[in-house]
Amino acid sequence: MSVIEKVTDISNTISKVFSFVLENEEIKQDFDEYLKTIGAYNAPPSKVQAILSTYVFERILNRKRETVFSKYLDEKTGTDEREKNLIKAFQSSINAIFEVKNVFKNGFELYNLVDEKTYTVLPLVKMSHLRGIYKGTYIAARIFEYENEYYIVEISETASSLAKDIMYKRAVAKIIEEPEALYKNNPEKLKEIEEEISKFNKKFTECFGKDEIITTNDNADNLIAAFNDFCFEENKNTEDIKNFITEPETYRFFKVGEFDSAYDNFLENSLGGFSSHREKYDVGVIYDGELGLYIVPFYGTLCKIFENKDYKSIEGYEACVKNFLENDKLPANLVKRLYNEYPDFLKVVNEIYNKDYTIESLLAEFKPHFLAGKIMSPTSVLYASKTFSELMGFIPAEETEKPVLPEGVKPGRNDLCPCGSGKKYKKCCGMV
Repeated sequence: MSVIEKVTDISNTISKVFSFVLENEEIKQDFDEYLKTIGAYNAPPSKVQAILSTYVFERILNRKRETVFSKYLDEKTGTDEREKNLIKAFQSSINAIFEVKNVFKNGFELYNLVDEKTYTVLPLVKMSHLRGIYKGTYIAARIFEYENEYYIVEISETASSLAKDIMYKRAVAKIIEEPEALYKNNPEKLKEIEEEISKFNKKFTECFGKDEIITTNDNADNLIAAFNDFCFEENKNTEDIKNFITEPETYRFFKVGEFDSAYDNFLENSLGGFSSHREKYDVGVIYDGELGLYIVPFYGTLCKIFENKDYKSIEGYEACVKNFLENDKLPANLVKRLYNEYPDFLKVVNEIYNKDYTIESLLAEFKPHFLAGKIMSPTSVLYASKTFSELMGFIPAEETEKPVLPEGVKPGRNDLCPCGSGKKYKKCCGMV
């Protein structure tokens, strides 16, 4: 099949799926609600068409993780094998930030800032329609693989090389939102992250003698920073670190205003950490040996609910349990941890939801995407990202020629690096 025939097939199939959204009563209703939610219900047709593309490729319709594409395959009869293969290709599309490395006569060479791989891609429109894209620019785009070739299905934004920091921040935001995007198409990166998680898991247990800590939000940031210093042997005194473990006055769940704040400069705003919050609450610092480090607000309150026979006496108990189970960023492993630790876990959950869950049905209901594949902690994954390292001013060790130091001499991690970069040693040649 020629490229032109493939492009025609792709365009026709996408059009069929778009029509399906507008014809299917259930999905059309959800799409209308989606438009209202983003304030675009009365938007002009051209804008709605662009929104429809994002909706089709990204919308999760229910807790069973059904998508527009899976609904299409279930309900549309008469789809041939070629169309089914295309739909499956769409379902595996890559939505990311790319740097344009080269422009060819019939396509582009793109470097993915999220998964650190380079793709040669073909557009679905004539190259003459994409004259604003040239070497050195950045694009927010969706690509997919079909019959051993990659195609650009949509470009939502283009930016010049001057907008590098902005586009890098968006790539990092993508990793935070979807950590598996860094490694699911990059086996070497997956191995690197797994090795780091294993190493720091041992460090966590060595430091604290267990794999979970409960402290208060005003001490959580200091505890994490002190543990980081311990990992890099800047502070070997574990008692100093344990001083940041403090018991909250009361265990209760309530709404924290800062968690509901929406902002664009997420990196700058997140630097304030938990200690910047007005309210005081408990925070769980948990190291999962498989998935990495999790920092979970109100985890101590959650544990108290399951260990307390009079759990209804704990303020906000119902909202706390529901917030934990319905939060799609908290993994199935944490649910299993509570189930294994507290005999009354399922009893309490079933009373709150008025259900009869088993642990298997509970996970299938609330955490199906964590059961489908390995989704590691965003905290642990982020520091493996070259894009994040560059954005924060780090120099990846493999890209830097390390200086030869006299035998027995090692700079302190906060000393200036002997390579002459002007950076601290820990952020330059001393990076692990």
